[in-house]
Amino acid sequence: MSDVAAAIENAASTDAPRTPNAIVRGLLALLHTVNLPARLHDRLLLSRAKHPSLRGHPRMARRLAGWIRYYAYDDEAWFRADGATDDVERQRRDGFARLAERIRLKKGRTIAASRDLSSTISDVAFTAAYRVPFQFREKVLEQLEPGCLLDASDGVRVRDLDGNWSYDVGGSYGVNLFGNDFYKRCIARGGELVQELGPVLGSYHPVITDVVRRLLALAQKDEVSFHMSGTEAVMQAVRLARYHTGRSHVARFCGAYHGWWDGVQAGAGNPRPAREVYTLADMSETTLRVLRTRRDIACVLVNPVQAMHPNGNAPTDSMLVDGTRSVRYDRAAYTAWLRTLRDVCTERGIVLIFDEVFLGFRLAPGGAQEYFGVQADLVTWGKTLGGGLPIGVLCGRADLMRRFRDDAPADICFARGTFNSHPYVLGAMHEFLVHLDRPEVRASYVGLDALWDGRKNHLNERLERAAVPVRVTNFTSVWSVLFTVPGRYHWMLQFYLRDAGVAMSWIGTGRFVFSHAWTDADFEGFADAFVAAAEAMRADGWWWTAPGTTVKSIRRRVLRETLRAALRRASGRSTRPS
Repeated sequence: MSDVAAAIENAASTDAPRTPNAIVRGLLALLHTVNLPARLHDRLLLSRAKHPSLRGHPRMARRLAGWIRYYAYDDEAWFRADGATDDVERQRRDGFARLAERIRLKKGRTIAASRDLSSTISDVAFTAAYRVPFQFREKVLEQLEPGCLLDASDGVRVRDLDGNWSYDVGGSYGVNLFGNDFYKRCIARGGELVQELGPVLGSYHPVITDVVRRLLALAQKDEVSFHMSGTEAVMQAVRLARYHTGRSHVARFCGAYHGWWDGVQAGAGNPRPAREVYTLADMSETTLRVLRTRRDIACVLVNPVQAMHPNGNAPTDSMLVDGTRSVRYDRAAYTAWLRTLRDVCTERGIVLIFDEVFLGFRLAPGGAQEYFGVQADLVTWGKTLGGGLPIGVLCGRADLMRRFRDDAPADICFARGTFNSHPYVLGAMHEFLVHLDRPEVRASYVGLDALWDGRKNHLNERLERAAVPVRVTNFTSVWSVLFTVPGRYHWMLQFYLRDAGVAMSWIGTGRFVFSHAWTDADFEGFADAFVAAAEAMRADGWWWTAPGTTVKSIRRRVLRETLRAALRRASGRSTRPS
């Protein structure tokens, strides 16, 4: 166990404090000495197993989110929120004006159509508002609208309504594993396969037999159920775990995402508190102690993409308040953690669920189970598995997948959906699975980490030569952009990248998702665009840093602004900081 603890400690360090609260530690020692009730001891141990950041305390985070009040920088503060000099402010103003004009001229039709949608589609309004830290929102919405409409894809590029082609690193939120052209073929061929039956629902098209056989071979499980989204598949996994264990609570790890439903989304973003969810620290020995001692935990949810940022949310540009990101990946440490977690769950009769909806088959043909060498009890897949169409799949042990009890006919675990096992989705899924099983495709996974690590290293070498404070890091073909100096304006890079011909998801530089269809020539074109964008941003003054600037000094300044905004709102005054 000591080797596991060392590996966890090395990999899971964050900018939040690592040591448990001294008061809690002392109370535990006291309880042990005087033998006070076990329930109080367990409660304090649970508190120790929470990550010390707000992410580890969802209820507190919800309360704080309701306390924070909106405020916007005025025209002067917008360009010198970091205390920039007059010269730097002029440099930024001129650069901003040029960038906004280039985007406006290149993307006029796309911008106009996107703005029309924002008044009628709530998702468009939400993503537009949360691309940048909210203090900068108004000017960005007014002048740097990137647009959200595309009308064509070709290879690794996509085209907007104005005919601009850009490198696609949005990855369709994980769907695009083998390239957009591949999924077009999956949908077309899958449709041909089932077109005689058409959208007849309730019964099954016979293609389902081959689909199930292939899924169970990949998952190394006994049974499968079909759903229409990854969120639905996770909902069913959790419901079955509770049904078969008779326990109430779900354990999830700090920062992990498992869909937007109430049962697992704790904290800000969910207006209802998730009362039967324990949010525990990832890669923590104390967490393992909690799992070993509590009797109410039905299942543990693991999203393997958290290996990239243990105990952290998915990195987004809207959270680049001080310019820092905690993103790092240690395969050996995360593998050791998963293996120990597997042993503890087996020991305690806790259902271990791998939520592989996002990563899917990106790491290995058998997914994260194969890549890390750890078998879950239940595994959920989605996104790419549908061959370009919506899908959620749950695979598991036969005893856990059973939805009724022979000896209690009224005691059932109900889950159905009108569009589950839709013939056209099954057809496209069949094409995906056939492709995944081809020898040349399986062979392409050999050396996959080395391929993407090499591309990362190549781009970082170019960025270092260009003398810009930007680097990239990766978890195979999932990437994030890091910054080597603190700053208030690192989120501006997303707009320079878009101007240079890079198409990202709405969270910007926090997560790039490359398809495995990228060639070295494709990547070199992307690298050219990336370096050019970083150099243009530097030339426009956004990476100027005042002497003595630190992450802490930026956070203190933003905290003071936030407090003043709350007081102004309480007194009815303006929420624009002076």
